Amino acid sequence: MISVLQSAIILVTLFIMEIFYFKIASHFNIIDKPNVRSSHSSITLRGGGVIFTLGILLWFIFYGCKFPYFFLGLLLITLISFFDDVLTLNNRIRIVIHFSSVILMFFQWNLFGLPWYWLIISLVFVIATINAYNFMDGINGITGSYSFLCIATLYYINDTIVNFTNADLLKVVGLSLIVFNFYNFRKKAKCFAGDVGSVSIAFTLIFLIGQLILTTHNFGYILLLLMYGVDTFTTVCFRKLRKENIFKAHRSHFYQYLANQSKWNHLVVATLYCALQLVFNLAFLFLFKDNLILALLFACLVLVAFLIARFFVEGRTYLLKAHLNS
Repeated sequence: MISVLQSAIILVTLFIMEIFYFKIASHFNIIDKPNVRSSHSSITLRGGGVIFTLGILLWFIFYGCKFPYFFLGLLLITLISFFDDVLTLNNRIRIVIHFSSVILMFFQWNLFGLPWYWLIISLVFVIATINAYNFMDGINGITGSYSFLCIATLYYINDTIVNFTNADLLKVVGLSLIVFNFYNFRKKAKCFAGDVGSVSIAFTLIFLIGQLILTTHNFGYILLLLMYGVDTFTTVCFRKLRKENIFKAHRSHFYQYLANQSKWNHLVVATLYCALQLVFNLAFLFLFKDNLILALLFACLVLVAFLIARFFVEGRTYLLKAHLNS
């Protein structure tokens, strides 16, 4: 178990590693330039989310080399995402590596005793969730704060409800998120997560939630990502109704509308999403975590409420008619 002193040492080490990465990114011009689809207006260092994998690397080396297949998958998906941030790789290469990383995650989960159709369903769901999480990374603070809430909730569950994973892993990921949020949860961010950050933290959170589901046999724990889920699901549906290519870059998410068209402060939007997810987490854990039917009904109610909010704020025309920068 990582002590308070060890946690402090790891935190300082992660800060040093992040600052060192900033120097590398600045030297090699690894930056994010604003464009028509951006929600920011100034050039910012890209790839600060590499600290998530660097933190897990420290944990893996110094705390017993646990979950080796997960770590190898994380390393592969982090590397390909970093190269994609810098070079913009061919989609086929990225898909192959994502596929390989998820297969390694399945080995760690010991899923290969399941029927083949469950493996296919799981593969599609995990890869879709990783990409959805990546698409939700579009404004300052949202990925870091939302991910920290998820890790904090998982730590609480692991400590008080059911032990499903290594507590030290949860601590180190939490510490890396503190470091990232220090530089990103600002009006003018020092860095963005980049694909390397959003994809790697998504991979990590899915692995941990998967461990929890496999331990408890309770699929309701996927609701720990409910706020991201309803935004992504409704956005995909509206884009299909507008006959848009759902795989093409866009800024049609509700959080993007609030930040861009409604001109809400990025940190206000990020805090709103985080606060709502916190309410969902508390409701799930203390009211109906052991009743899957009630959990599904709750998710449906949240989805309906979210749709009503979108129609009220964005308007029917904006949601259903083709528009620019979508």
